Amino acid sequence: LIEAIGLRWYIVCIGAGSLLLQSLQPWHTIHAGSWLSSSASRKDLLMKLRQKTGYSFVNCKKALETCGGDLKQAEIWLHKQAQKEGWSKATKLHGRKTKEGLIGLLQEGNTTVLVEVNCETDFVSRNLKFQQLVQQVALGTMLHCQSLKDQLATYSKGFLNSSELSGLPAGPDREGSLKDHLALAIGKLGENMILKRAAWVKVPSGFYVGSYVHGTMHSPSLHNLVLGKYGALVICETSEQKANLEDLGRRLGQHVVGMAPLSVGSLDDEPGGEAETKMLSQPYLLDPSITLGQYVQPHGVSVVDFVRFECGEVEEATEAE
Repeated sequence: LIEAIGLRWYIVCIGAGSLLLQSLQPWHTIHAGSWLSSSASRKDLLMKLRQKTGYSFVNCKKALETCGGDLKQAEIWLHKQAQKEGWSKATKLHGRKTKEGLIGLLQEGNTTVLVEVNCETDFVSRNLKFQQLVQQVALGTMLHCQSLKDQLATYSKGFLNSSELSGLPAGPDREGSLKDHLALAIGKLGENMILKRAAWVKVPSGFYVGSYVHGTMHSPSLHNLVLGKYGALVICETSEQKANLEDLGRRLGQHVVGMAPLSVGSLDDEPGGEAETKMLSQPYLLDPSITLGQYVQPHGVSVVDFVRFECGEVEEATEAE
């Protein structure tokens, strides 16, 4: 009898110990077990997290398991891990040549920005995630320009180098800086990348910015952002309406991309010699029988400045004299 009572007491103690151990388990571990027990719920959460973040199913599954099926916490965990891994890859890949990439051109109201982001291969430059990075850099630069509260009597133009660009905030709907988003892209795509440079132009009434991007690809989601390998902005002073200048501005941009002038020059410059690097005295790209100045003059506009970006070029952005 005593032995039977002792055996029952032992069984009760074991059961109580099991309950105690279960009560000591972290809540998210128990919750994760219940989450994993539902196949439909698991697949639904995996799909949502995958679509929202773009990370692999393996990483999304790991995030949900770690965070007990909490979708918001899993997204935060993924970004932290990706950033950590991205910084690690960025350190390892630093110094590898980045001659490929894309130019991005974004126009909103009276502000136009031109950005360049570089990578190692043309294959990566065609990747959607890389294009989304260029888009984010263009948006970050645009927000920076629009935050500058200047009273424009004439046009204003500015440049941002790599370190200045990297320090910009990513935008109101994105956390961190552009440098953080660069690290995330490096972590995802496994190539060295740099935020090389940006240029911006703001104009008051009486001015117009013509633009052109060569090898145009449209942005993944922004209708007013175009991507390519060459880009140009041409600043004109005019009394004409914008609608009448769009085609002219595009042709002027084509000329700057194709002929790569070093300065604007003047209508009085004679063609030939040193004037070959001056925009207005160069043979017009689409009709070499006349100079660009002769082409522009009948349109009633004055070319006052320009910016030209060529993807992968060593030289800094050209500032017209």
